[in-house]
Amino acid sequence: MPKIGVILGSTRDNRIGAKAAQWLMAQASLRTDLEFELVDLRDYALPFFNERASNMHVPTQDSEGLRWQKKVGEFDGYVIIAAEYNHGPTAALKNALDYAYVEWIRKPVAFVGYGSVGAARAIEQLRLIAVELQMAPVRSAVHIQGADFLPIMMGQKTFDELTHLAPVAATMFDDLSWWARVLKAAREQ
Repeated sequence: MPKIGVILGSTRDNRIGAKAAQWLMAQASLRTDLEFELVDLRDYALPFFNERASNMHVPTQDSEGLRWQKKVGEFDGYVIIAAEYNHGPTAALKNALDYAYVEWIRKPVAFVGYGSVGAARAIEQLRLIAVELQMAPVRSAVHIQGADFLPIMMGQKTFDELTHLAPVAATMFDDLSWWARVLKAAREQ
């Protein structure tokens, strides 16, 4: 069964991403075709990328970078939970993506975004980054936006009330499952 890393891409103290991750993991628990593990960037004290080059070309020297690469390498695909800061992904997430290369290659990635426009602009940039890392971004994504995000941020609504997004998450997982199986089989050949 493909193993999927669910990467929580914000490290702020007051982040909403942890609640989004709980909601997504509840949706993931309904799946019988994929195994999921939540990976919180807070658990990795990655310094700003300062290696001589990508680990595609030169071995990483930083011990925390090596620990991150080992964790990333355990998975057959990923779901990135992305906040949008100033029309882009968080610096912590971009840095984490930069700290690995070999480990991302030929693996699918899906996105769950939250913010006023559901992190659509951040996810668009993340798709470009994923392609450069030789990943396969899936088309389906979950965008927690406007009418859902703002009441959640203000404490007037909870993620449990987002039942209308469950089918969207299911479609995203369907796409991720297909790509994870196909690419895993191809990598093993």
